Amino acid sequence: MDPNVRPRQAARLLVAVALTLVAGTVAFRQTLHEPWFQSLYRSAVTVTLTGLDSVPKSDSARMVSLVLVIAGVTLIAYAGAVIFESIAGGVLTGALAERRRERTIHHLHDHFIICGYGRVGQRVAEEFRAADVPFVVLDFHEDAVAAAREDRALLVEGDATHDDNLRKAGLERAQGLVAASDDDADNLYVVLSARSARPDLTIVARASGADAEKKLTLAGADRVVLPYTTAGQVMANLVLKPQVTAFLDVVTTATGPDLQLAEIEVRQTCAAAGRTIRELRIRHETGAIVIALRKADGSFDTTPEPDTPIEIGDVLIGVGSPDEIRALEDLFAAGEAVAG
Repeated sequence: MDPNVRPRQAARLLVAVALTLVAGTVAFRQTLHEPWFQSLYRSAVTVTLTGLDSVPKSDSARMVSLVLVIAGVTLIAYAGAVIFESIAGGVLTGALAERRRERTIHHLHDHFIICGYGRVGQRVAEEFRAADVPFVVLDFHEDAVAAAREDRALLVEGDATHDDNLRKAGLERAQGLVAASDDDADNLYVVLSARSARPDLTIVARASGADAEKKLTLAGADRVVLPYTTAGQVMANLVLKPQVTAFLDVVTTATGPDLQLAEIEVRQTCAAAGRTIRELRIRHETGAIVIALRKADGSFDTTPEPDTPIEIGDVLIGVGSPDEIRALEDLFAAGEAVAG
């Protein structure tokens, strides 16, 4: 509900009461010729249904009293409705909003789960949002919950170390999970739970130090990020290689307006599989540049030659503008499998 609705209702009620009292005062003044204050007093006790000061002497004054009584009943009923809606409306609205969130999360597929919505989690969410990637936030800390609601993120309010809460966030349908809590132990529990439930899930975890990094890797994290180590490397590179660092910052950020990096897996049904970079004329057809190939065995072919064949299972690392990246993705899009 619009938060301005209830103040408007209260304002309308106050205006209606004021107009009714003024009208009643003028009417009693004209029909009974009483002093203004006496007319106001008679109007007030009549509208509020507290009784009549005395029985009006004329039929016209009695008619005014009847009209004011009806107006008073109407105003009191409206005031009761506003008060009831103020008390119960928030509860009902909150319950309906929570139900809508649950239904939305239930229908999500190939989304990401962010466990922990502190500074790191919020930055991850910002990148996901810029890349138009669906995600669910899982946290229970008051400040994190408030931040998620302010960002209008899909939220499961609960402890990410509990399996039930991971299921509520759609773990069985998720594409990946980010364990971004400030607590290494919490991240370790999250990684263990997620990996045991989903062996195929992509998991990236945050760690505060090398010991935690080792444990998270053993627990099943695909990648472990050390924010303080990474920050130190970036700061050093900004001094030693400022232009290189600025370029990497542009191409690795989803909000970058000029260039983007993308990784594209060559699937079995891709028509371009088995052909070389020269044969596909990638630069001419898409405008993007293939700067590396990750082979199926995990090795990288950096700056691949034009005659390098692109095989099934390879992952292309391409750089280009958003339109060029989309054209590159279209070139290597998986086609329909042909039945043998």
